[in-house]
Amino acid sequence: KLQSLKLLWTLKPPNRAFRGHPRLLSSDVYSQYESIRRGKQEIPKYFNFASDVLDRWSEIEKAGKRPSNPALWWISGKGEEVKWSFEELGFLSRKVANVLTKECGLQKGDRLILILPRIPEWWLVKVACMRAGIVLIPGTSQLSARDILYRLQASKATCIITTDKLAPAVDSVASQCQLLKTKLMVSEGSREGWLNFTELYQNQPADHSCIKTRIQDPMIIFFTSGTTGSPKMAQHSQGSLGFRPLLSERYWLDLTPSDMIWNTADTGWILTSIASFFDPWVFGSCIFIHNLPQTEAAVILNTLCRFPINALVGAPTLFRMLVQNDLSKYKFMNLKYCMSGGEPLNPEVMEQWKSQTGLDIHEVYGQTETGIICSVFKGMKIKPGSMGKAAPLYDVQIVDKNANILPPGQQGEIAVRSKPTRPLGFFSEYLDNPKKTAESERGDFYVTGDRGTVDEDGYFQFIGRDDDIIISSGYRIGPFEVESALIEHPAVVETAVVSSPDPLRGEVVKAFVVLSPAFSSTDLKSLARDLQDHVKKTTAPYKYPRKVEFVKELPKTITGKIKRNELRDKEWGRV
Repeated sequence: KLQSLKLLWTLKPPNRAFRGHPRLLSSDVYSQYESIRRGKQEIPKYFNFASDVLDRWSEIEKAGKRPSNPALWWISGKGEEVKWSFEELGFLSRKVANVLTKECGLQKGDRLILILPRIPEWWLVKVACMRAGIVLIPGTSQLSARDILYRLQASKATCIITTDKLAPAVDSVASQCQLLKTKLMVSEGSREGWLNFTELYQNQPADHSCIKTRIQDPMIIFFTSGTTGSPKMAQHSQGSLGFRPLLSERYWLDLTPSDMIWNTADTGWILTSIASFFDPWVFGSCIFIHNLPQTEAAVILNTLCRFPINALVGAPTLFRMLVQNDLSKYKFMNLKYCMSGGEPLNPEVMEQWKSQTGLDIHEVYGQTETGIICSVFKGMKIKPGSMGKAAPLYDVQIVDKNANILPPGQQGEIAVRSKPTRPLGFFSEYLDNPKKTAESERGDFYVTGDRGTVDEDGYFQFIGRDDDIIISSGYRIGPFEVESALIEHPAVVETAVVSSPDPLRGEVVKAFVVLSPAFSSTDLKSLARDLQDHVKKTTAPYKYPRKVEFVKELPKTITGKIKRNELRDKEWGRV
């Protein structure tokens, strides 16, 4: 029996009665779930989220046993609106699955890069890929041509779906991607060399048989930034993202089919897959989506007043921005539950939000590789500055450099036990990078790279990164990517990028730059803006250094390695 599952069964049940969402699954999957819950067998051999969860909710709708809430409710912010039931979601996603398999010739195991903003087609393609067994690779719409090139080449994707805005960037690098066979564009217009996604799927039949997938079959690949080198490919399976919430979701969301959840994260990140796809739909809840081309406080607050949104999920940046407004002017229609993740939330922001809205903010903590690791569950006492207790299925500990478990109160690295059995919910591997996969473990633990502590009650507190990753407004930014962009500028001889404190975003990218002698007499303010613009054009704009400092030299070790920790400590006032 899975050792990792024993953790779940020994946990004290939540105060609220468990509402039994597994009973809404297909009978064979439900019987397997019950056997797992009683410790009588391991996880099922076969599972597909589209057929075993979404299609089951469609059947429940037809039987009149689900509230009239839509499964997906999208607004553009400019008057456009889309509402789909689970039945409509199934109907349309089968048509898209036919586009991918018949028109594009994709087969099970093929990889597809999906770069779309918060529009309904993103959800359709995602479900369609599951139906066809196609491995999805989501990406943020802020990716540059260079980012897209790297992702196409590294993933060996044979198909890409994006908008007319990014199509030129794809075309500029497509000749270097020999495996790329098909390009689909979500647009009302046309472009040479591209298939029109909307026209194709509207003309497809809605008959499609969902492919049978094993629970360990690959389902999604996320590109995740590292401290050195290019982003890694973290591969998740049908089980790690699709089956996991059947066992553990109620501990951080605990929704009902009558509830509506709004998550403001970008479609390229795992939080959108978790909070705007898998986990809410396990409960049959409605997923609310706002196109949000720009994150503006007034838009967020007015939306919460106009729509019956029960649960809000956002990065700390969102809540820092919202509390700067007079919240007494707004009356939220139905908001009861707020969650924050991606980076630590300041206790003072939690207090301001609570004093003005009467609502607590529940922190969640996780990673691309693991999903939710810790959470402040509903009904749990909130300790300011704490990110809650370990999520079900995970044995979370604070360990030292030798993977020894440290006692409460002692600072160390946050780790999750990964041996003798790898927990359900973990990524399968860093694709094509066995070295990095092996390095992610130390002894019997997967090490997160984050430092923290745990108290006597089992509450974990985040201290900071154990490496150089920068987490700004919920975005993970690797310094190497920014440095690589900066070093291309003729004015830059050498550069080091670290995090710097920021009252709104928590932390931002700061670049220390050693100038070329030819630019020593240049106006530094103007040059700083030039470097920032250069990074925006070279890589995704969210990575650009909001702070630039020109220095004569960078601190280095005797072997010539840049001492980023020294620069970072200086920035954060630790020197």
